[in-house]
Amino acid sequence: MGDSSDSVSIYIETISLRGQEHVIQTRHGSVSVAVFGDQDKPALVTYPDLALNHMSCFQGLFFCPEASSLLLHNFCIYHISPPGHELGAAAISSNAPVPSVDDLADQVADVLDYFRIGEVMCLGVAAGAYILTLFAMKYRHRVIGLILVSPLCKAPSWTEWLYNKVMSNLLYYYGICGVLKECLLHRYFSKEVRGSGQVPESDIVQACKSLLDEKQSINVLRFLQAISGRPDITERLKKLQCRTLVFVGENSPFHSEALHMTSKLDRRYSALVEVQACGSLVTEEQPYAMLIPLEYFLMGYGLYRPNQITESPRSPLSPSCISPELLSPESMGLKLKPIKTRASMQV
Repeated sequence: MGDSSDSVSIYIETISLRGQEHVIQTRHGSVSVAVFGDQDKPALVTYPDLALNHMSCFQGLFFCPEASSLLLHNFCIYHISPPGHELGAAAISSNAPVPSVDDLADQVADVLDYFRIGEVMCLGVAAGAYILTLFAMKYRHRVIGLILVSPLCKAPSWTEWLYNKVMSNLLYYYGICGVLKECLLHRYFSKEVRGSGQVPESDIVQACKSLLDEKQSINVLRFLQAISGRPDITERLKKLQCRTLVFVGENSPFHSEALHMTSKLDRRYSALVEVQACGSLVTEEQPYAMLIPLEYFLMGYGLYRPNQITESPRSPLSPSCISPELLSPESMGLKLKPIKTRASMQV
């Protein structure tokens, strides 16, 4: 009897961590979506970086009590996984065509259609930030805000192309091997948490390694091939019709790319937050550094933390309810371009 009770507890815990999972058929193959929260609330769509899913890319942010209450109080969260990146995913057939970044952006639109969602807020990391930015360009009327972490906007540099080529060969010939994991960890985290010499690697790195072991190498390779073939979207950034908040770790391999992207966005509707001593995966490495900028950003949409309002928002978000003053970077914080901050800051 005790064994049965333990099994039920484990099952319930797994369901709560994964959310309500849906496998949705889109124009370009199936995609998995984990849904958390009340679907009557406004929608927040997330998209992770290469070889990650919502458990390995956004768990730190959503397990941070203040950020979790801010986001889950105001939104229903739709975590979209790149094809074959969800927990327990089977290997995708090698005969299936590799999707382009445009295909992946179209999949996001198909997911919204499936859930009958009109407008969304978007949160993406690195490769996922590129997909959601492209989605916002292709479906402008459906995105009212972008929260981008270590985003990409240019075609791969020669350095990135070579790095991706090495990872592609490792995935093809050796799968999720130790060398590949080190390449990915260098992409995600700063040296401080990766550990070196006498300094052990942090718990978040160990947890990430464990989740990487569960990935199917062919699925990761397909997403890597898609993102390696991305076009430069710099010239289209000025046409974005939504407010944009950019976070980047100062030790991220994509730091210069994030600065370039921010310089091309309309400065009236964008802001940059640089996080000190942090890699690309700010959501995992220093989620507390995101809290205050997120609060200011969401205040522009009339959204607040639970202790600041008495009733949960039920109506869709609409930029028309925002005054022009709230669209300026200065309104999002004291100095939101850029802010230098650390996880140890006192709130």
